[in-house]
Amino acid sequence: MDNNENQDIAIEVTDLWIGYKNIQAYSIKKSLLRLKKAHVEEFQAVRGVSYTVKRGEILGIIGKNGSGKSTMLKALAGIFCADKGTIDLKGHSVSLLSIGVGFQKEITGRENILLSGMLLGFSEDEIKAKMDDIIEFAELGKFIDMPVKTYSSGMHSKLAFSITAVLQTEIMLIDEVLSVGDAKFKKKSYRKMKELISNRDRTVVIVSHNEQTLLELCDRVMWMHDGEIKKIGDPKEVLDEYGEFMK
Repeated sequence: MDNNENQDIAIEVTDLWIGYKNIQAYSIKKSLLRLKKAHVEEFQAVRGVSYTVKRGEILGIIGKNGSGKSTMLKALAGIFCADKGTIDLKGHSVSLLSIGVGFQKEITGRENILLSGMLLGFSEDEIKAKMDDIIEFAELGKFIDMPVKTYSSGMHSKLAFSITAVLQTEIMLIDEVLSVGDAKFKKKSYRKMKELISNRDRTVVIVSHNEQTLLELCDRVMWMHDGEIKKIGDPKEVLDEYGEFMK
């Protein structure tokens, strides 16, 4: 790969393997008495996956439940570590938009905005300058100053989306969030997402079961199956083949 091509790459994944260990239940007492080790089974969620995403590209990932989609996204976000292989984000800042990830439930929405922003690499002053915009977009009213543990899943998604939409990173990772929330907010977030990804300096990876969303938004689609890439390429071509496979 020449230097120009390399500069155009935002994400480079090489021979990535990620497994989960499943320890079968044994009581400590029984284990000690029998002098046996607990039986450990390992499930390979991602198996030898390699691909690149160009700077400014929108890549969709589709696949049935358990295919490794969300594991892949969380690995890109740095939440999961690779057992083998590498992920190179070329020094770009990255944010993950996913329900149930990244919030401290005991503190308020406002405090979580500050914490989330700092974890994304923004300074306290930068976050405070955008705080009102985030709160306004989230439409949470008085709940913004209540603990996140009191939030519904829809409220949680509104806050998560608003933080990512206003505090914009160079790489955005989106996990099914556009399908959560009330109808009005879905339309608003979809419009905002289209606006964000129209910036061709921003790279986006979207995991979704919604084929129409992927068809409308993505430059390429990657179909994952049993932890491997079954096909990657033109959205319509990949989604048509995926649809036939799932019938």
